[in-house]
Amino acid sequence: MNNLLASRAITTNHPGTYALLIKLDTTRSITVGRLGDISFNEGWHCYVGSALNGLKGRVARHLRSDKKVRWHIDYLLEQAPPVAVVWGLSKQRLECRVAEGLSAQGLVSVRGFGASDCRCPSHLFYRPDYSALRCQVVEAFRRLGLAPKAFDVEGQPTK
Repeated sequence: MNNLLASRAITTNHPGTYALLIKLDTTRSITVGRLGDISFNEGWHCYVGSALNGLKGRVARHLRSDKKVRWHIDYLLEQAPPVAVVWGLSKQRLECRVAEGLSAQGLVSVRGFGASDCRCPSHLFYRPDYSALRCQVVEAFRRLGLAPKAFDVEGQPTK
């Protein structure tokens, strides 16, 4: 699903940082690789990552349902696809700084998620309200000098 969507929405394969906004309709436990079973709250989750080899390809991979489970986020995406993507162009790896910004805004995080290759507490955040979460993500990007762009994933409700 949605390789075409990502290629239309993100027209460049330049490096950058991205955030996937994901909705879980119910609270559930998901086994996430070596992290084990994690309870995810019903509501909105935001995963922050970097794509230094190209945003278009990385985001397209996240939007596909037919992929090998490789990263923590893949386990969550098996249960709920992204409904929106926020991204900004940068040759620097800024995912940790965006994650720090979201944490500083008081967002709840899932300890260790997406952060096995860095010292961050987490790269996955939670908020029950979509509009507030999206605004906080955009603000975290702007504070780093990124010019955030966003698109809603076709066919996925954002309410």
